[in-house]
Amino acid sequence: MPIFNLSSSKQGIGLSDDETIINFLNSDSKEYVSASEALKNSDIFSLIAQLSGDLALVSYKASRSRLQSLIDDPSTTSNGFSFWQAMFAQLLLDGNAYAYRWRNINGVDLRWEYLRPSQVEAQLLNDGSGLVYNLNFDEPDIPYKQGVSQADMIHLRLMSKNGGMTGVSPLEALTSELNIKQSSNKLTLNALNKSVEAPGILSITGGGLLDWKKKSARSRQFMKQVSNSRGGPVVLDDLETYQPLEVKGDVAKLLSQADWTGKQIAKVYGIPDSYLNGQGDQQSNVTQISGQYAKALHRYVKPIVSELNSKLNCSVTYDMRSVVDAMGDEYATAVNNLTSSGVLAKNQARYVLQRMDFLPDDLPDPEISSPIIPMEGGEENGNNSN
Repeated sequence: MPIFNLSSSKQGIGLSDDETIINFLNSDSKEYVSASEALKNSDIFSLIAQLSGDLALVSYKASRSRLQSLIDDPSTTSNGFSFWQAMFAQLLLDGNAYAYRWRNINGVDLRWEYLRPSQVEAQLLNDGSGLVYNLNFDEPDIPYKQGVSQADMIHLRLMSKNGGMTGVSPLEALTSELNIKQSSNKLTLNALNKSVEAPGILSITGGGLLDWKKKSARSRQFMKQVSNSRGGPVVLDDLETYQPLEVKGDVAKLLSQADWTGKQIAKVYGIPDSYLNGQGDQQSNVTQISGQYAKALHRYVKPIVSELNSKLNCSVTYDMRSVVDAMGDEYATAVNNLTSSGVLAKNQARYVLQRMDFLPDDLPDPEISSPIIPMEGGEENGNNSN
């Protein structure tokens, strides 16, 4: 009979992204802002969610099957897509993304563990020959690791100011815009709250004869009458008039700041602003916008592939076609044009479309009808007519 040692069972560990920091500096307070705070901005959340998801959908192919299996499923605590989307989301927020390579004594990768930037400290060796990392882990059973070799780390990074050793957060370029947006939101909410607190103006003919105490008392009486009416009409005498307040155009202009900041965020990340549910460039068609997005996505894929090539010592290629052309219509159109121009034969076009799963592999061969032999003049149904 098996005996289970319940006392040795592992206790759950609380995980939170609140400690994850991004290199987004407030120029006045010089304070770091957590990634959770940045993601409270709807435009930033929308962009990060879309870009990280699309980067995770890109097909990354390694030249060695064992490493391909690792790329497809690097973590034991999440599926492959979720792992890579978390890595790419962190890359877009912080400009850096980290994963520790758990390897056996022979140097063979067993699994990769995602690490938040707050868990990693990168340092340059004294002789400048490389980087080392100091790591903190969420698991209490894993001690603090100091001086971890860069060969044991997957370190994705964007544009750098120190020769590519560490990346720069794109959000640093949005410091002023987001500060303006935050102040605009506060001002707008303040204006709206005050418009609720003062719903209108009660004018009393001959009010100049009333002191401020009587005016205040009459205001309280009027508001009490409004609350007691419960949606019914308010009764005034001939000496009183009531004019409700309206939200002025200035407040509406403040509300339109959301569109402006959304365009700035899209510009910093290099994608068309129409991808943030804006109106976008009215002069651009769908194909042009898709092409611009593909170019932006390509700029983020290259540093990812470069890091994998460097650390895995193998050839890693990528295919973005399924991301920028989800249904395959544009690719099929291009193949059709090549076939029409004679560059591809029909059987070659069919082969290409099947390789990209646009056509099923078990597609039946086309039926070949019997050729129609032209009859000689005067012949009908094999008989000569007289």
